[in-house]
Amino acid sequence: MLSMLMRRSALGLITVWLVSIIIFIGVEILPGDACTAFLEREAQGLLLENCRRDLGLDRPAWVRYGEWAANALSGNLGVSPDGQRQISELVGYRLRNTLLLASGAILCGIPLALFLGIVAALWRDRPFDIIVSTTAIAAMTIPEFVSATLLILIFSVWLGWVPGIVLTSSNAPLAEFFPEVFLPIAVLTLVMTAHILRTVRSSVIETLASDYAQMALLKGVPYWQMVFRHVLPNALLPTINVVALTIAWLLGGVVVIETVFNYPGLGRMMIDSISDRDLPVTQAIALILASVYVGVNLLADLLTMVANPRLRTAHLRGK
Repeated sequence: MLSMLMRRSALGLITVWLVSIIIFIGVEILPGDACTAFLEREAQGLLLENCRRDLGLDRPAWVRYGEWAANALSGNLGVSPDGQRQISELVGYRLRNTLLLASGAILCGIPLALFLGIVAALWRDRPFDIIVSTTAIAAMTIPEFVSATLLILIFSVWLGWVPGIVLTSSNAPLAEFFPEVFLPIAVLTLVMTAHILRTVRSSVIETLASDYAQMALLKGVPYWQMVFRHVLPNALLPTINVVALTIAWLLGGVVVIETVFNYPGLGRMMIDSISDRDLPVTQAIALILASVYVGVNLLADLLTMVANPRLRTAHLRGK
């Protein structure tokens, strides 16, 4: 098990490194740079040359990437283009805000998805299952920006219960984001619940039809005892990786939600930094999101191996 985790960790580090290279190349080949975006119509002549020299953009791309990578390994993500603030400080507030969204969606979405998925499987083909499954499919099919727009229309415009957009500044205390954060969390929870719910339902139904579950019933084991002691522990194991992938998507795929709701998080900051050709900030955000993605998947692998005795036995035999 330890050797497998070490291999996964090595692959994760390679993935993060490749992501940083891809992001660097992607921003590098875009027309213009940070100076042309900042100077706009005045981006010409000596003024443009001085700006590029001050920001180090006159050096070869591979030199700038090597310098950035070396600094990133030591925890130094660089400074903003105006040289006033550390990028780690700028990104820190946005990461905190995105984690607020993700935490709210995780705390609401995972328990709800497990409950609805299990009940829908146990009541298969009944009205409850049909309603829940249809709603989940609709939530997975409808794009997030459409769901967000509908929720804004209903709960903000028509009912006036909560604000439709976020007006709080990025470095404000977390308490000031309430109740502006409710609708973004609701959209993320809806999508997250739908994906996990479908997996939980399918896994429980498959486990209920397995030979050992049917054998337990034939031996006289009470139905609900069979469900809680034999079916659910085995049925929920495959959902660990699905939950991990959904959480990883949640942290990296909030760009649309943050843009629709004007939410000052990492996703919106990445869009702004790409638009401004701000390569250091774009690289820093990509590095953070890739690291989170790899870390969440490594944790899911560890939990799966710990919870599944067969995997532990297989690794011991391999040793």
